[in-house]
Formats: sequence, C-alpha cells, structure tokens
Amino acid sequence: MLNRSEYIKEHIRTVENWPQAGVMFRDITPLLQNPKVFRVLIDMFVHRYMDEKLDVVAGLDARGFIIGSVVAYELNLGFVPIRKKGKLPFHTVSEQYELEYGSATVELHSDACKKGDRVVLIDDLIATGGTMMAGKKLLERLGATVVEGAVIVDLPELGGSKIIKDSGLPLFTVCNFDGH
Repeated sequence: MLNRSEYIKEHIRTVENWPQAGVMFRDITPLLQNPKVFRVLIDMFVHRYMDEKLDVVAGLDARGFIIGSVVAYELNLGFVPIRKKGKLPFHTVSEQYELEYGSATVELHSDACKKGDRVVLIDDLIATGGTMMAGKKLLERLGATVVEGAVIVDLPELGGSKIIKDSGLPLFTVCNFDGH
C-alpha cells in the first residue's frame, strides 16, 4: 500500500522538454481529473490546516487557484487570488521576481486581506521559489502573517524550497521530484 504522498506522486505526469528543451514539466492535471486522487490531495491540505485558526487561503496564479480555492471552501475561509500583472480590476500592490528564464510580476488587491490576518499560501509546485516569495511579500505588505507555504510538488534541485525555508517561512510539500 502506497502512502498518500506516493499515491499523489504516481498521478503526476512528467512531460519532457516542455515548455523548453531540457525541462521536465510536472503536470498535475491527471491527479485533478481523478476524483479519488483529487479528494486525497485536498484532504491532505484540509487536515493539515483545520486547526490552524487561519483567516484566508491565498493561491498563486494559476494552478494555486485550483487547490487553494477548494481548500478555502472546505475550511470555510475566504480565498485570495494572487494574479499575474494586469489581471486584477481593482487597486493593487505588485511584486516583481526572477524566474528560471526571465522575470515576472504578481499582484494582489490592496484590500485582499487585513493587518493580522493569518494566511496559508498555496501553489502547485516550488521550482526556484520566486513566485511564492513574491506572494509572501505582497501578503506581508498588507499586514498579513503567512503561516506556511504549501505545494503539491517540490523540485529541490532548483533550490526554491531552500530559499523559502531560509526566509523563515515553513513549507509543506506533498511530494518531491529529483531532477527538473
């Protein structure tokens, strides 16, 4: 019998050389398509956070929206989307960060959370850590406390999980893939 992390991992597809040569893309869509696997994944997050006295769940664009919004619903909390630049219609705060191959900017509505809110920050995976660190900075700029970062997949060889942990943010990962 597989443990829950191994069970989730076996339902993640690896797509070689996408979006560019040499990249091993970890595709979570097969686990989302299987209702039993998806339920196991969501339950892992919900059980982890059900006693944490959180105020909101924040999800990073775009796959963090899928997991984060369902976890927020199950915990009876609000959901805060952290979007790519130019996608939010109201007043925003923004943070630029570096990617493996360039830079990007994420934004958050200026009223998305309030001072003292306890937040868990969710995404599908950690590669270089730039997106999660940018999301953390945005939430903290609004006065929130990011209790933990949470992802399905960690790619430890890319160093992002080390950067997140070294920043003082606890990080929960469901499974790891060596190599990238």
